[in-house]
Amino acid sequence: MTTAAGMLPPMILPRATQPAEPEDEPAGPSAPQRAARAPAQGKRKGWVPRSQADFCDGGAYPEIHVAQFPLEMGRKGKAQSQVLALTTDASGRVGHAAGIASVGQRDGKVVHATRDSLAPKNLGDEELARPSEDAAAENTERTRLALEALAGAKVANAHGSLEKAMSDKKPAQYIKYTPSNSGGAQAGGATNRVIRMVEAPVDPMEPPKFKHKRVPRGPPSPPVPVMHSPPRKITAKDQADWKIPPCISNWKNIKGYTIPLDKRLAADGRNLQEVQISDNFAKLSEALYIAERSAREEVEKRADIQKRLAAKDKERKEDELRNLAMRAREERSAAPPPPPLPAG
Repeated sequence: MTTAAGMLPPMILPRATQPAEPEDEPAGPSAPQRAARAPAQGKRKGWVPRSQADFCDGGAYPEIHVAQFPLEMGRKGKAQSQVLALTTDASGRVGHAAGIASVGQRDGKVVHATRDSLAPKNLGDEELARPSEDAAAENTERTRLALEALAGAKVANAHGSLEKAMSDKKPAQYIKYTPSNSGGAQAGGATNRVIRMVEAPVDPMEPPKFKHKRVPRGPPSPPVPVMHSPPRKITAKDQADWKIPPCISNWKNIKGYTIPLDKRLAADGRNLQEVQISDNFAKLSEALYIAERSAREEVEKRADIQKRLAAKDKERKEDELRNLAMRAREERSAAPPPPPLPAG
């Protein structure tokens, strides 16, 4: 009688990690005792590399279907150390300023962060001498080649350029095949055929065939729920407050309706505005009253002065006339009597 244990498949126990067979190394106390941590080829079922030592300074294992990063290549999100390296200058002093100032700069950029950078340099005649003709020609040629490379790259990357269209063209390919229904009546009795495959020419001025369309945005986040108060009965005051007057224009009446004046005033919103008189009106009226009073006082003072001047002038003229009359009277009294008339 067959038991249930006999019907089950045999149990498969996990294999122990077997080290690879070491190569023949010279025996002796000075020989390094290095053992490979990875199993041999064909015995790596169930084994996963956990550390860099499992790769044995080599690449990933293709038969192990897990993410592998030998020598930390391809690993994303690796935290980089923020500790600066200790550097020294030519005199042996620690260059803290140069190390801190060069952080975040491009490679090869010269950063002057010491006091010695401000000191003048005494250059000799050899350092200030002009370069030779050979050195100048070499620099000119190197510059010309670099500019030609940049210009060629820009021309090749330009849209619709002939060089770009011709650069992607592949050479012709010849394919030889034997048809299944070969016979004497087809292709002149030839058993093999040769096909010449040529890439179809592309018009460089042809517009793109595919148009990139923007994908519509997904639904936004749900709105914030609005909490309403419990319903209650509407009173007459609430109804009157919620009575909104219709929109009535003062310029257009296309339908020709007869609109009463109270509706126009209600739509105009004049009753909703409170008339407020500014304090500037009182200030303006007070300033005008003060200006008028001061002007009146000035006119009165000017008239009084003119009146006094006229009185003084009149008094001066009266004094002159009085002096003239007195002088004439004195002259008349002091004159000798006229001679008597002759008897006739």
